[in-house]
Amino acid sequence: MSDVVLSLRDVSRVFSTEAEDLHILRSVDLDILSGRSSSISGPSGCGKSTLLSIMGGLDRPSSGTVMAGQLDLGKATETQLASYRSTVIGFVFQSHYLLKDFTALENAMLPAFMLSGDRPGSERVARELLDAVGLSARLDHTPARLSGGERQRVAIARALVNSPSVVLADEPTGSLDEDSARTVEELLFSVVAERGASLVLVTHDPRLAGLAEVRYQLRNGTLATV
Repeated sequence: MSDVVLSLRDVSRVFSTEAEDLHILRSVDLDILSGRSSSISGPSGCGKSTLLSIMGGLDRPSSGTVMAGQLDLGKATETQLASYRSTVIGFVFQSHYLLKDFTALENAMLPAFMLSGDRPGSERVARELLDAVGLSARLDHTPARLSGGERQRVAIARALVNSPSVVLADEPTGSLDEDSARTVEELLFSVVAERGASLVLVTHDPRLAGLAEVRYQLRNGTLATV
């Protein structure tokens, strides 16, 4: 049986306003297995991104537990969460968030260099990953000189540069044309799998969600297996 790398139990998230309490997530149970791909689908605004943020240590649950090994994300210090986000999790968002004055190589290697301070080692790993996503001829290109699909491929390389256990992808092809989206999808699934990481993909696209090995649907804050 595959190891559980991330486990959520009875997780709820409530946002309180002066007028009301908004129950975004309700008693979510979820296990992310090592080396497996999972998708979480559902309509826009249903809480998918909130769930991904909690899994990534960017937000905390209102109640319930989120365990990454022995680390309880809900009780972790900010220092522990920063380390978790740097070493355990890789992020790919709908917007690439590349630094506009940095080349593809510099963007991809930056998380590794910030973590280790080893520029040659960080550059070597980033080059390997950019080659894996088909950008070996674009290493010195800044984001302005790359297409939308190429920017997302740099973002995939950047997400994997610290060898994370889990890659969290939030609508990673939502802003791309159909051809670019298909290319990025194929690379995302294949490159993550080749490196033995788990992939958790959030999308409102049923076709993309169907590519994952394990599929969930989120509606009215409640998660169910498809």
